[in-house]
Amino acid sequence: MSDARKNVGKKSMKYKMLKGAVLIVLICLAIVFVFPFLWMVSTSLKSLNEFYKEGIHLFVKDVRFDNYVKALTILPFLTYLKNTLLTTLIPVTFTCISCSMVGYGFARVHAPGAKILFFVMLSTMMLPSQVTMIPNYILFKNLGWLDSLYPLIIPSMFSSPFYVFLARQFYMRMPSNLEDAAKIDGCGAFKTWFYVYFPLTKPILATIAIFTFIGCWNDFMGPLIYINSDKYKTLALGLRSFVTQYTTDTNLLMAASIVVIMPCILIFFFCQKYFIQGITFTGVK
Repeated sequence: MSDARKNVGKKSMKYKMLKGAVLIVLICLAIVFVFPFLWMVSTSLKSLNEFYKEGIHLFVKDVRFDNYVKALTILPFLTYLKNTLLTTLIPVTFTCISCSMVGYGFARVHAPGAKILFFVMLSTMMLPSQVTMIPNYILFKNLGWLDSLYPLIIPSMFSSPFYVFLARQFYMRMPSNLEDAAKIDGCGAFKTWFYVYFPLTKPILATIAIFTFIGCWNDFMGPLIYINSDKYKTLALGLRSFVTQYTTDTNLLMAASIVVIMPCILIFFFCQKYFIQGITFTGVK
């Protein structure tokens, strides 16, 4: 009995030491990843003279909260915010609906050539966005959409191959008894999806919504290519106004950047429960 207890004690001690080592490594990695954000917060509260001092100093001697006021008033922030909300919330809503519908079709509707069509759709993920940049620009120019919000809203409203893949994996793991019961009640494919399956897909919809929100909210390349007028600029493009040919107001730029990225951080923390459930239930690692 004493030898068995010693072995158990040794195993318990090894487990505690391993757990402690893993915890230390995770803390170190967390510090590494959080440091840039802390530097942003510190810089946003500094004056330019204090910022240009040699070395990296997180502690602020002369705290300047008015940097946030200047950053939000020196530019038409409300106009940029309105445009960003339009180019974000509309695509998020329609993307969740369209990806869910298409994913359900690939998972539950058995049609000839459905698998081939699904693999063709997935193959489009191999095309980098730079390849389609010029054709899209020519298309939107011919449609008369340049210098408007249409190129940022309309294409983003429809299904994305990766999100359709996530929705399909989610639907494939749901019980088919629900579909059979809906057929007995006289529901077709659309009603079965809308009334039976769609209300049960909150985790995957939250995952798609988070990805789409972050992608549209932080989109810089799209507005840079298609937008010229100040009245159509988004927040991501508006931040570029702090960088001029001769000077850069780094403290104001960091203050505005923190305000811009806060919605993404808050949404991720409040929705991470559904986000983790959606990724886990799809089987994607």
